[in-house]
Amino acid sequence: MKKIAHWLLAAILFFSGSLSMQAQVMKAADLEKYAKERYGDKWLDAAKNLAGGLSFDKNQSLTYQQVIEAPGKTKQQLYVALNYWATATFNDKQAITLNDKDAGCIIISSTIPDIVDHIGTINKYSVSITPIIRLDIKDGKIRVTYTVQSYDILADISGGWLSFRDTDSKTYGDSKRKKDDKTNANLYDEKWEITGHYPFVEKDPQKRTCAKALVMTHAYSNAIMDKVEEAVKHGIVGNEDDDW
Repeated sequence: MKKIAHWLLAAILFFSGSLSMQAQVMKAADLEKYAKERYGDKWLDAAKNLAGGLSFDKNQSLTYQQVIEAPGKTKQQLYVALNYWATATFNDKQAITLNDKDAGCIIISSTIPDIVDHIGTINKYSVSITPIIRLDIKDGKIRVTYTVQSYDILADISGGWLSFRDTDSKTYGDSKRKKDDKTNANLYDEKWEITGHYPFVEKDPQKRTCAKALVMTHAYSNAIMDKVEEAVKHGIVGNEDDDW
């Protein structure tokens, strides 16, 4: 009976921990709160302040890298901990694109939808990102590389402040659609290269949209790094040890 109680408690902790982690790492609303707590809600200023400290790779992708020390833990132990974290965190079954135990490498690619919704003069924009998260594992340490090449834009040409007000055609306030659904002529997709927009380009007609998108993208990288470090050092729910 005692074992059953322990199992139930562990299950409750696992699911509550997983949901909490997903809320902080995956959901746009919680990500925005996380970003505001760290950088404020003046997105133009926050983006400009961040710009000087950001790095881009040879493909002009925004890239972050951090080495996390894990003294005393073997490559195998770290691999198991990170595989557990990745599986619990990303519900998309296709998110883990590489999982190589021998090489000590896990690669994750998962879309974070609608990190920004912004109503412009003509269009309404919804911004999503698809970071690539690479975890390289060695005895006693891991290296996390987080890369984002562009913003994925869903633009609504009927959603801007000056757009027409034909209620039969207008999609204002509901500029969402299922993936690959092209039936709404008011909605179209674009990719915006990060370096081609504010704060890296001062005269950007989408500067307010891109300012917030940059801050949210940066905040998500921090959330990922924090969660990976937590998983490596303390586990996901705190009961992943050998004493059982």
